[in-house]
Amino acid sequence: MRDRKFSRRDVVKASTMLAVGCVFAEPLKAAVPEAAPVSPAMIQAARKEGAVEFYTAMEIPLAESLGKMFEAEYPGIAVRVKRSGAERVFERIGKEEEIRFHEVDVVCSTDAAHFIRWKRDGLLAPYVPEDVVKHLPAEHVDADGMYATVFALLSPIGYNTNLVKPEDAPGSFSDLLDARWKGAIVKGHPDYSGTILTATFQIARDLGWSYFERLAQQKVVQVRSAIDPPNKLARGESAVQADGAASNLLLLKEQGAPVEVVYATEGTPLIAAPSGVFHSAPNPNAARLFQSFLFSVEAQQVLIDRAALCSFHALAKEKPGRRPLSTIKLMKGDPVAMEAQREEIKSRYRKIFGA
Repeated sequence: MRDRKFSRRDVVKASTMLAVGCVFAEPLKAAVPEAAPVSPAMIQAARKEGAVEFYTAMEIPLAESLGKMFEAEYPGIAVRVKRSGAERVFERIGKEEEIRFHEVDVVCSTDAAHFIRWKRDGLLAPYVPEDVVKHLPAEHVDADGMYATVFALLSPIGYNTNLVKPEDAPGSFSDLLDARWKGAIVKGHPDYSGTILTATFQIARDLGWSYFERLAQQKVVQVRSAIDPPNKLARGESAVQADGAASNLLLLKEQGAPVEVVYATEGTPLIAAPSGVFHSAPNPNAARLFQSFLFSVEAQQVLIDRAALCSFHALAKEKPGRRPLSTIKLMKGDPVAMEAQREEIKSRYRKIFGA
């Protein structure tokens, strides 16, 4: 299997709930669309195509593991992973559309608002795997069957246990404004990360932009990806994170790193990551077969066990020792509103924190 990050050459070549019940803020039909089962004819046609191009914001090791599982189940079909931050994935697809250079088959983004835009622009193909119909809540399935939530993650506060005592740790976003944390906070950037963009939207909506204006006065260390803050905590380079991927923080903790997760009293941003098949997919049968695979209970369990992500598949089981999503106060998602405010969010954030 081939996997790679998007390089500058790639871009030039393209010229290039609580939130759980509010992931897709569009009117829902009484029932999810009709399921499309995997058939022998689809598998045969997919093998003739020979490959599937998977654009994703997942970390490469996770995407690679899923790809190898798929290749083992369907020999002769290669999974080609192209991974970058969700906002970079969105930009690349936009540039490909501009020059009518179609490469993407299946896309998974940690910015659910991307799917609002892609659907509106007619770029997605309707396809609903059987597992989606049978085992996903209707609120996590697009009313027209264009996409569904393949996983979700949280963006919590976190801290290094060697640098911060539990009794001194921040318990809320407002606690991060205390003078004691000046110069000790790390956070991601919404220009790169869909997780951070979503978290920024939810926090700004619920706490106001004045919160970020005050947070910026704390001399925050600004990084790009949602996985960067947990890594800096684990290395002891920062004491506290203001946002980041809970999945990475949990995995680091389970591996023995001195980190701890804090679910803010105001609520923790929930980031839905949908997946969909593109209308212009060069490998349409392989694309649909891979989409079905992503929603299988086996793939969903990998997302939980190996990546500490959240699944809404009814047959997938939470890993013992991890806090159930149902016990965490969450901020409300609204991809439609976020899509409308995308550029304003990024612009306003840059004015406060810099590029």
